[in-house]
Formats: sequence, structure tokens, C-alpha cells
Amino acid sequence: MSTAYWCVLIAALLPYVWVAAAKARPGYNNRNPRAWVARSDNYLVQRANAAHLNAFENFAPFAAGVVMAQLAGVEAPLVNQLAIAFVVFRVLHGMFYVADKPPLRSLSWLGGFACAVALIVLAALRVG
Repeated sequence: MSTAYWCVLIAALLPYVWVAAAKARPGYNNRNPRAWVARSDNYLVQRANAAHLNAFENFAPFAAGVVMAQLAGVEAPLVNQLAIAFVVFRVLHGMFYVADKPPLRSLSWLGGFACAVALIVLAALRVG
């Protein structure tokens, strides 16, 4: 199960990768970073910041799913596979977001979401 826990850590850190990409642009102002992003007309900044926010939104269901699956006794190899797949999908999602590839971004979002939902459903079926 430790692989899935490492994946939770990676998923928790992933939003900061995307925000670093946004803030690495010329003219970044750390005195008021949110206002700087809001005023930016740089699409890379906007997309990287959106990937950052989306990564936070998707972290909670994934982390909950890993913990629920572990507590419910779902087989560790399956939990690990779903956790690894989630991280891969979320890395791809951020990359496609920053690269402005909407169809691929949406597919990778769906893949990650499906992994999180699968973890929760497997836990519910196991204890039900």
C-alpha cells in the first residue's frame, strides 16, 4: 500500500508544480500574486494557474479514495494501480492544460476522476 501513499504525496505536491510554471513568467509580483495572475493577459499564466486550481480540486476525492480503499481492505495491488494511474492522468492533465490541448486535457481529467471514483466505489462495495 505504500505506493498508493506515495502517490497521495505526489498528488498533494502537484498543484505547486503548475503554480510555479505560472509564476515563472517575466514580471511576476510576489507582493500580490493573486492580483498579478488575475491581471495577466498571458495565456500560459492563466492556463498554468487553472491547472494549479484544478489539481487542488481533484486531490481531496483521490486522497479520500485511497484512505477509504485501504481501510475497507481493497486489495493493495489494485489500489496501487489506480493511484499510479491517477497521478499519471493528473500530470498529463496539467501538461495538456498548459499546452492548450483541450480535448486531451478533458480526457486526462476524466481518467483521473474515474480512478478516484473507482477507489471510492471499491471501498463502498467492500464494506457493503
